[in-house]
Amino acid sequence: MSTSKPSQDVSVQSKFEEIRKSNQAAVQRLAQSQYSSSSSEEDDDDDEEEAETKGGKRGKILESAFITYTDQTGGDTSELEKTRQYLSDAFQSGAITCLICIASVKRNQAVWSCSGCFCLFHMPCIQKWARDSVFLVSSVTDEDFGKKEHPWPCPKCRSEYPPSQTPSRYLCYCGKVQDPPADPWLLPHSCGGVCERELKPPCGHHCLLLCHPGPCPPCPKMVSTSCMCGKAKPLPRRCSNKAWACQQRCGKMLPCRQHTCTQPCHSGVCKPCPRVSVQRCVCGGQQKERECASPVWHCQEECGRGLSCGNHTCERVCHTGVCGDCPRSGNRACPCGKSRCSLPCTEDVAPCGDSCERPLDCGLHLCSMRCHRGSCETCRQEVEKQCRCGKYSRRLPCHKEYLCDAKCPHTKGCQRHQCKRKCCPGNCPPCDQSCGRTLGCRNHKCPSVCHQGSCYPCPETVCVKCVCGKTSLTIPCGRERSTKPPRCKELCRSPPSCHHPSRELHRCHPGPCPPCAQPCLLALALCSHTCPQPCHDLVLVRTADKVQLAGPWEQPSEPAFVKKALPCPPCRVAIPTACFGEHEVSPVPCHQRGPFSCKRACGRTLTCGNHSCRRECHTVTNGNKQQAGAECERCEDGCVRRRPPGCPHPCPLPCHPGECSPCQQMIRQRCHCKISMLYLQCLTFTTADKQTKRELTSCKNQCPKELSCGHRCKELCHPGACVENCNQRVKVKCPCKRIKKEFPCVKTRQEQTQVLCDEACRAQQRSANELKEAEEKAVQEEELRKQQAELEAFEKRQKGRRSKKRGRRGEEEEEERSWLTSRNMMMMSLCGVLLALGVYYLLGD
Repeated sequence: MSTSKPSQDVSVQSKFEEIRKSNQAAVQRLAQSQYSSSSSEEDDDDDEEEAETKGGKRGKILESAFITYTDQTGGDTSELEKTRQYLSDAFQSGAITCLICIASVKRNQAVWSCSGCFCLFHMPCIQKWARDSVFLVSSVTDEDFGKKEHPWPCPKCRSEYPPSQTPSRYLCYCGKVQDPPADPWLLPHSCGGVCERELKPPCGHHCLLLCHPGPCPPCPKMVSTSCMCGKAKPLPRRCSNKAWACQQRCGKMLPCRQHTCTQPCHSGVCKPCPRVSVQRCVCGGQQKERECASPVWHCQEECGRGLSCGNHTCERVCHTGVCGDCPRSGNRACPCGKSRCSLPCTEDVAPCGDSCERPLDCGLHLCSMRCHRGSCETCRQEVEKQCRCGKYSRRLPCHKEYLCDAKCPHTKGCQRHQCKRKCCPGNCPPCDQSCGRTLGCRNHKCPSVCHQGSCYPCPETVCVKCVCGKTSLTIPCGRERSTKPPRCKELCRSPPSCHHPSRELHRCHPGPCPPCAQPCLLALALCSHTCPQPCHDLVLVRTADKVQLAGPWEQPSEPAFVKKALPCPPCRVAIPTACFGEHEVSPVPCHQRGPFSCKRACGRTLTCGNHSCRRECHTVTNGNKQQAGAECERCEDGCVRRRPPGCPHPCPLPCHPGECSPCQQMIRQRCHCKISMLYLQCLTFTTADKQTKRELTSCKNQCPKELSCGHRCKELCHPGACVENCNQRVKVKCPCKRIKKEFPCVKTRQEQTQVLCDEACRAQQRSANELKEAEEKAVQEEELRKQQAELEAFEKRQKGRRSKKRGRRGEEEEEERSWLTSRNMMMMSLCGVLLALGVYYLLGD
């Protein structure tokens, strides 16, 4: 028994788990089927927000769809507003609704677009609509059911399509690609290629936009076209607006054949002539002023012209042409038409005396009267007549109709209402009652005449408004339950739910307002400050209540949240508070204010006067802020006072108050010239003034440093740079270096000495200059001679051969000139040599 109980519990538990899982699966399927449209809208909204935050993805796709059009128009998009609206609706969630099932058209669903109104429908919905429409029309109108093809209408614009155009394939908007893939960077249900549909009205061009919904925009091509009257020269115009007026007078001949058109350049047929003229009627009997636009008119008088018989006149009203023969001439019949005779037109044909026997109005009997003039009387024979519905019969005069009182039991074409017409022959009239069935929107009833099959979609629209009512969205009737309110840019007007007088500024939204984020600012209980935290009047708090489950079939519920008002937190306003040792004033939270330890060293001066207390910040009972108290430590260090400036030796005494004793130690110090080492008393050296220190550190020997002039300094060992005052004698020469004199070195460096040349120096300089000028002159003459020779040789080559006599004379002249030039050169050279010798002897003396 003990082993069987656990196995039973396990089986019961497993059954409960199976039932629970199946119930959950059923609930999820129901939720998905009922709220798929709303969830998809939320997803679409999220996609839209993501696209907006990523730099306008929708705007980039729209621009890419228009780029081929704007390239032709130079960026002009004024003709694309209607197409842009269709594209925006294709992106906007909930903007496109299938009017048959009243559900949103998703991006990944197969659709069909009407070529008349460009409305989108789900592919299964429009296929079922087309089949039902054809079936209903065939069942009502066809005697041979199914043998005649009937068109089916569009649910919105009622455009008719033949059965052969029933949608069977999912095509893109332009119809070139079957089953277009869903690309996030393309329009939904678009192939991404160029539309290339023929434009309307037909102009020979095709649409340049990428595959798009809605009608194609006007043609953007530029064509050369003449004006409407054809007088002006052709101008380049936009193909969609190529009709233009030159503003010249039309001048075309009007139908009156008298005047020309005075209107400015226009399209189509010219207007009727507005002028007035005297015109005769058709018969020519009358004339009056009439508009030139209607020259043909008839008067109301009889023609009156004599006929060919000579006895009668024409009785026809104003007419054209010949009047014709007399209607009483020729072979005429008696009134019943049985006998004929030929009589003059002045005599009437008498009745023949036989029975009339012309068919009566009933179409069944003949007239029993003798031949007579005029119409026959009503048929009065009694016949067995059957009523219209064929149920009853009765004898009645032939001219009377027999209708029984039986009501028709058949139903009318709507298959809903009984005919109830008296004596109905079977062709029951169409139902004239209102349909009255509830439409798919669940809000209105069908206003059409009673009919078979499904009703047309509800034509009404519903305006869904935001909470404040400032922003609205127009949607098809029936979608208001699953459509979220539009986004409103106005500020929310809901009253605050906390202690603040007003809410934070935020936009209008559905549902509850977000939690208040303003500071609380309520006065705290234990201090005079206000609460700086965000408002906490209504805060979602998780409840900790645990519910005992009744059995394994119950599932633990999700933790519940309750809005509660939380108390204000402890005051955290910073209060300036001093530490125990009064080293610092730090900010301390208001609820923790009071003395504290700053963790620094105490810092109070000990009894030695040189050190401070190094214990952590503590309280001092018998001291002040500077002097150490009984709680401070004792000094056990050596003397650390600073020695006089320059003394490197420490104080040999322990840490003590007051000044240290004078230093008695000796120090080593080099002299100024850094050669000798001197030994001095530390106290004497450190207390001496500048001059005394200079004398103490001097070795009394001559300074070994070298001056800038190159001579040795003559002073004794000294600090700093040597004085540039050298008095050693140096030699100075004149500019030509012939005269020499001696001066002190300092004067030569200061350029106070100068040796000038005398007359002999100047004579020697002049001789040298003359010799140089002579040499330069000789060089210039030699250069002139060479140039002259080259010039003569060039002239000789240009002139050609001359006569022998002139040639010999020229050679003689040339030889004479060359000899003179050579002599002059020799004389100049000899004079230069002599001058140079004279100068040399003068300088030697």
